Amino acid sequence: MAQIIDGRKISAQIKDEVKEQVAALRRQGREVALAVIQVGQDPASTVYVGNKKKACEYVGIRSLSYELPQETTQDELLALIDGLNERADVNGILVQLPLPGQIDESAVIGRISPLKDVDGFHPANVGALCIGRPGFVSCTPAGIIQLLKRSGVEIEGKECLVIGRSNIVGKPMALLLLRENGTVTVAHSRTRNLKEIASRADILVAAVGRPRMITADYVKEGAVVIDVGIHRNEGGKLCGDVDFDSVSPRCSAITPVPGGVGPMTIAMLMKNCVESVALQDAGSLRG
Repeated sequence: MAQIIDGRKISAQIKDEVKEQVAALRRQGREVALAVIQVGQDPASTVYVGNKKKACEYVGIRSLSYELPQETTQDELLALIDGLNERADVNGILVQLPLPGQIDESAVIGRISPLKDVDGFHPANVGALCIGRPGFVSCTPAGIIQLLKRSGVEIEGKECLVIGRSNIVGKPMALLLLRENGTVTVAHSRTRNLKEIASRADILVAAVGRPRMITADYVKEGAVVIDVGIHRNEGGKLCGDVDFDSVSPRCSAITPVPGGVGPMTIAMLMKNCVESVALQDAGSLRG
């Protein structure tokens, strides 16, 4: 029977570790602060921002909230970011995505100081990951590495397949697995013979964005399967990119949806906020 990798449990462990680190910094007279910017009132974004604020409260990070109207211009948002970049009392800046159509997301991501980019989306941080330099790593793939390590899954020497090539998950996921000495293949919607390629993988990360696309015939007996997707099925229930019921009997370990990868993203955001203090002290990145 497959081991169910419990993201809620592991994320709670990480948040407790961060809480101790924040308390240690406070004893040194240092406070960690995260600025969270939301433009408009997208319901899903409001839920995500609320969860981030709760996590900040739990670990002891000061949360600065900026709730801007839907009609906010790009120049207005960039001016706010510029001000937060200059503030010594702000360690991390997070702009909740998606943004309204009048705002260019790439321009916004590029405006955040790489030393405060706790989402790990700035090109300087992506480049640092590519060449093994210090920097922030995108929270979801960083969380997946923690799920694997803390569940006793050996990455070194394993055949790893990432299905998905997004800048936020797929590409950094491949780089992180490579950093852990995995042998990595990246597949996507135009990959030929995907089932054949997938059936070789010891570790399969599904981030393709299609509900229950990964069925048992994609999965090698004994593989570890990480499901990044989150969707609602016809009955309104949450499901992932993996058909859990058919795949789990073939796995040695698998993440559920919900309760797998999802909780890790905010836990790793909190971890990045603490790490921002050392990065800023060292001035390790240049924008």
